[in-house]
Amino acid sequence: MKFLFTPVGSQVTVYAVAPLATAVRNAGHEVLLAVNEPLLEFAEATQLPAVSIMPEPTRHFVMNGPAKDAAQGPEHLREEMLATGRGFARMATAALGPLLDLADDWPPDLVVGGSMSFAAGLLATRRKVPYVRHAEYLGVPTQDVDPGAEEGLRSELRDLGLAGLPDPALFVEACPPSLRSPRAPDGRAMRWIPSNPQRRLERWMYTRPEGRRRVLITSGGHFRMLSADAMRRLVAELAAEGAEVLVAAPGKAAEEFRAELDPGRLDDGGVRVGWMPLDAVAPTCDLVVNHGGATTAMTALSAGAPQLVYPPNTHTKAIAEALTGYGAALTVPPERDGPGEDAAAAFAAGCRRILAEPRYAERARALAAENAELPAPAEIARTMETLAAG
Repeated sequence: MKFLFTPVGSQVTVYAVAPLATAVRNAGHEVLLAVNEPLLEFAEATQLPAVSIMPEPTRHFVMNGPAKDAAQGPEHLREEMLATGRGFARMATAALGPLLDLADDWPPDLVVGGSMSFAAGLLATRRKVPYVRHAEYLGVPTQDVDPGAEEGLRSELRDLGLAGLPDPALFVEACPPSLRSPRAPDGRAMRWIPSNPQRRLERWMYTRPEGRRRVLITSGGHFRMLSADAMRRLVAELAAEGAEVLVAAPGKAAEEFRAELDPGRLDDGGVRVGWMPLDAVAPTCDLVVNHGGATTAMTALSAGAPQLVYPPNTHTKAIAEALTGYGAALTVPPERDGPGEDAAAAFAAGCRRILAEPRYAERARALAAENAELPAPAEIARTMETLAAG
């Protein structure tokens, strides 16, 4: 049978859906990832068959207004969620035609849409095949975004004879039950499994340092948490506590951090800077410092590592609040204009607290155990197989 996956958003959604799509392919079925052109390179990195259906990035449809600040209050947050839904509705409207053309060439037996892939339900309804909605990670606010999407898709829904968004035959949520929103739709929980690009591994990446703590700091992708100078001061404070520090950063950001950090310490195990596969490194860490991005936060969660989170927007704040509320993380409150002069001191204080109090590690390990007990993607794939077979 043929299973069409339609992840939208960023590379995060592509990597998040890869374990489920791989499980479906390993069960002997054909799979195809339909993405926007900017996501194609990330889809190709999963080694799953992928096709570009649109040249525009998601941002072209969704991020067309000023950034919102959730701190302004619940009503402001509600409007932001509605606006996000309307933005993804515009994307669904634009994507539906190309997806229908793709389905003429490659007729799917089942369509899997990401949490914000509203075109998946429209396509499945048109093709009269089952539709599976996949909430890819912790903190996906489907119940808050859906009303805006429904508003933006009134014409398309009316043409399909629908009064509202099409109901999925199966709702899959990759989130430990302890962190699940009580307002989320009923569905099947699925184990979250890391997926990210790989490189040749070195021994230090998959082994813990002897006799010292290891702190991983991620920065330099979509969001730069710290300036190079603040990073230098944070690394110095952690090193003074005897910790080994890993700074995970891509290309240009890594070069800037290396230039600021003491070059003489780059090879002595005190600090390592550069791109590194988080799925291999996170299980060796006593703490992961990050901005609350879904891939990083969920990789640390699955590894059982406590986190210090500096969230810059509404979605990352939701992730940070869930982890902090459970006791597996601390949140550094973001400043309106970005990290200030005292950011390094605030980060260092949070790191010291987490490393000094075992309860953070205990709660993080409890979350990892809860995640590991959830059904694997292969089990969900069998359910999807039954749905597709009718």
